Amino acid sequence: MNEARWFAWLAIIFCLCGCASYRIAGQVQSGRVALLTHNPEAALAYFQQAAQGDPNYRMESVLFREGVWTYLGRAQYQTGRLAEARQSFERALRIDDDDHLARLYLGLALARAGDQSTGLREIEGGLKGLAGWLDWVTAYTPLRDFWDPSGKIRAEIKNNLDWISGRDVDWQKLIANGEWIGLEIEEEIDRVRRDESRSFRDRDFGRRGLSIGIGIGF
Repeated sequence: MNEARWFAWLAIIFCLCGCASYRIAGQVQSGRVALLTHNPEAALAYFQQAAQGDPNYRMESVLFREGVWTYLGRAQYQTGRLAEARQSFERALRIDDDDHLARLYLGLALARAGDQSTGLREIEGGLKGLAGWLDWVTAYTPLRDFWDPSGKIRAEIKNNLDWISGRDVDWQKLIANGEWIGLEIEEEIDRVRRDESRSFRDRDFGRRGLSIGIGIGF
């Protein structure tokens, strides 16, 4: 009897954990939609809830990962809460030093707040991290044909790195382009997911079509 009760409690705990994870994932996804549709205030509320529910949550999709503190920081950044955004990005990097979007946006937040020297270093580090990741995924992974197929994201990253290495930095342009890269990476996640799913369906349909053809004598 005691053993049965213990298993029942264990099942309840697993169920609650699963429900919590599902809820947090839903909050992050809702926040992403709000962020991508230029509604940062709504995104902020979703990401705050998610961060409170699981401060270590990371979205991992089509080989890209991004922590909940990065998302929260981006919503804070978009709503002009630069000091709060900086804290969120720094926390994101303490959890995952390879969160390249967190580093890029940390640099953007610092630059907008007036700390241009530190901001430039972080922007450069974030861009180099994203460039290295894109080079890896497009050279060595099964998703090579889906990520940045036109090369426009990598080209924009290279342009910005070239400007940073130059003597004079156009801060307004650098910040605007950095924000574009961050948004484009986020949109690319959904495009890759969509294109990969479509490609899988097409391959599956082709195999089934071949099976049907063979089965009826063709």
